[in-house]
Amino acid sequence: MRVEEPVWNEWRRPGPTRAQRRRDIGIAVLVLVCAFEATVLVNSMGAFTFGRAPELNEQLAWMLPLAVPLVVRRRYPVAVLLVVSALFIAAQWQQVGDNLVPSGILFLAIFTVGAWEQNRVLARWSRIGVIVAMFLWLGFALVKALLGPVGEFEKAAGPMDPVLASVLYGLEFNIFFFVFAYVAGEMAWTAARRQAQLEFKAEELRRSQEQNTRGAIAAERMRIARDLHDVVAHHVSVMGIQAGAARRVLDSDPETTRDALQTVEQTARTAINELRGLLGVLRADAEPDLRANPGLDDLPELLDNARAAGLKVEHGVYGDPREVSPAVALSAYRVVQEALTNVVKHADAQRVDVRMRFLDSALELEISDDGRGRKATAGSGFGLVGMRERLAVHGGSLEAGPRRDAGYLVRASLPTEENA
Repeated sequence: MRVEEPVWNEWRRPGPTRAQRRRDIGIAVLVLVCAFEATVLVNSMGAFTFGRAPELNEQLAWMLPLAVPLVVRRRYPVAVLLVVSALFIAAQWQQVGDNLVPSGILFLAIFTVGAWEQNRVLARWSRIGVIVAMFLWLGFALVKALLGPVGEFEKAAGPMDPVLASVLYGLEFNIFFFVFAYVAGEMAWTAARRQAQLEFKAEELRRSQEQNTRGAIAAERMRIARDLHDVVAHHVSVMGIQAGAARRVLDSDPETTRDALQTVEQTARTAINELRGLLGVLRADAEPDLRANPGLDDLPELLDNARAAGLKVEHGVYGDPREVSPAVALSAYRVVQEALTNVVKHADAQRVDVRMRFLDSALELEISDDGRGRKATAGSGFGLVGMRERLAVHGGSLEAGPRRDAGYLVRASLPTEENA
């Protein structure tokens, strides 16, 4: 089933996972510890941001409500931003000694809204509103400072007026601070959306590959069903002829009748063995293939076709050759055919070695080449899927993969024992 692709411009980031929520708790605790430490250090040095500060306990008390909202920053980003912004201005109004950690908390709150708020309109305007409010507060603080006594700039040595330089420095620093927080949040949101797109495409590709593989398996099973249908039909026809002959001479020639019934029995057993391979391979509307099914005797012609394609083909038969069932012979032929086709289409090979071994209870095929795969013509892998399906019908096995030095190796094993 095809899943409709989301409209990515309207994508909404899923809420934080349980692990991310636990991480937010850890971040809030860490920030709180840093705030306490920075406040103690600033008070110990007497290096207050605003020149003076309330009691240490009051300063520490301000750090607690500033850091605690970070626990739910990804679940309620806009609410956390508003709370932190209000507390940030209130803490500066009280002239707490340290401004570094509170500024970091504000930065994290602005960033989180950009990265996690699902309503993008609300995310944009809430950040803009907070930034505007912060600049209004900054302007108020600057005007208040300018209207008061002018501070002493004992070490001033630059070409600019020290008061003007101080104002410009404060403005430029805050512009950089807020713009960076805004842009970083947008980048995090965009990265999350791109990751969601990649995951969707990967899942879509996986489903497509599964569907194509199922189609290839179904097509190969249908082909197997057609091939075995002809093989079994042959046996049934022989049984019918022999049974008819036995019926005609049943009373007059018992010896001939016995031979005919023995033939029927042997043929029936062979047909049953081959019918077992059809379990699960059902295709009622399969088109009949009327041409003769190839077998082991047709392999020389197959090898000649490969030679005509420019390959040097060597063929060896090992063990004592013997008759195998038509179904096994057909599957062996198909395996060699598919392997040679892959060599011609997908490998820069010069030489192919085809070996056939007659073991005690199995027929083993080995096709190896000396080529290297062409990247531009890499196969889909469905040929290997088809071979495995074909061999599975008979309870056989397939090994396929690159050789150590160069080339590719296909090894197939087909059981040949007759089941009584």
